[in-house]
Amino acid sequence: MGYDPQNPMKDRITDIGPPHYEKMFPQVIKDNYGKWLYHEIVRPGVLKHVSETGGECYTVRVGSARLLSIEFVREVCDIADAHCDGVVRWTTRNNIEFMVDSEAKVQPLLDDLASRGNKFPVGGTGACVSNVVHTQGWIHCHTPATDASGVVKAVMDEIFDHFTNMDLPAKCKLALACCLNMCGAVHCSDIAILGVHRKPPMVDHDAITGLCELPLAVAACPLGAIKPATVTLDDGKEIKSVKVNADRCMFCGNCYTMCPAMPLADPEGSGIAILVGGKVSNTRSGPAFSKMVIPFLPNTPPRWPEAVAAVKNILETWAANARKYERLGEWAERIGWEKFFEKCDIPFTEKSIDDYRLAYNTWRTTTQFKFTSHIK
Repeated sequence: MGYDPQNPMKDRITDIGPPHYEKMFPQVIKDNYGKWLYHEIVRPGVLKHVSETGGECYTVRVGSARLLSIEFVREVCDIADAHCDGVVRWTTRNNIEFMVDSEAKVQPLLDDLASRGNKFPVGGTGACVSNVVHTQGWIHCHTPATDASGVVKAVMDEIFDHFTNMDLPAKCKLALACCLNMCGAVHCSDIAILGVHRKPPMVDHDAITGLCELPLAVAACPLGAIKPATVTLDDGKEIKSVKVNADRCMFCGNCYTMCPAMPLADPEGSGIAILVGGKVSNTRSGPAFSKMVIPFLPNTPPRWPEAVAAVKNILETWAANARKYERLGEWAERIGWEKFFEKCDIPFTEKSIDDYRLAYNTWRTTTQFKFTSHIK
């Protein structure tokens, strides 16, 4: 097939991109699309959907890492070929879901998954800890304040039983974003781990003119903290560079995205904040944003014990005190955020007071933050 300059549109491929999602459906989904009556959780990690036609779809949910090797993906495809007619899907929280069209196929699939060691843990449904949606951390991202995969691994090693068992009051969704640009869902998860920088960018004047378009570095700052400047180097040479107004900097790293000569990651200045109480669901209460409850924990790889202990403490305190079906943020709202800090034994500082000017209806902006230690 050659190009005809007299008829340039002939045989031209215009629909370039992913195929239509309908082509990826298992046959049972395609046959019953829009006809589902209800679903139930048969056991932790196994969902059953029933159609008005009488058709059934069983979904086995498996926890997965965010970053996968080619060998692992090929193994997932082999499982899908053996049990699911070659169809498999990933959820937005990095779960793998294998779907079969009859109950008889469920146990052979579960046995196959169990035979492969601990690589394919079944769970993540109902009143449990979800798989963690997270960003790329030190492996791929260029602005992280903490790692992603390493922290998630350390946290899930400690609370893994809550993924495979539905033993919590309600669903608890975890998330991690390795910087406050938040590629992860930390703004709307029950417990969230957020990498934070605390120091302004350093400017490498020797390298900046060779690495950066200075107008882009200046324009990248959302708070106007970066201005053009003329700098004298150690050899007496004057060059065009930039200067940073530290009082206006919010440590977001946008400048480093535009200019590699302005790094802001720092072993002591960068670390982790913990947020809680977010949710997307409309069930029982409306969606809610997370609230920051621990402003800073240090980066202590490879196991991040401070962050792991903080997450586990909040999770177990909520599990021991919340009512059935009550999400973490709903529990905190019911007892009062002051009582939340007390029960979780989290120090309260002025950094925990909300002061978002544009959110008067949803955030507590008053300085009248009263503790309730007299209430038993």
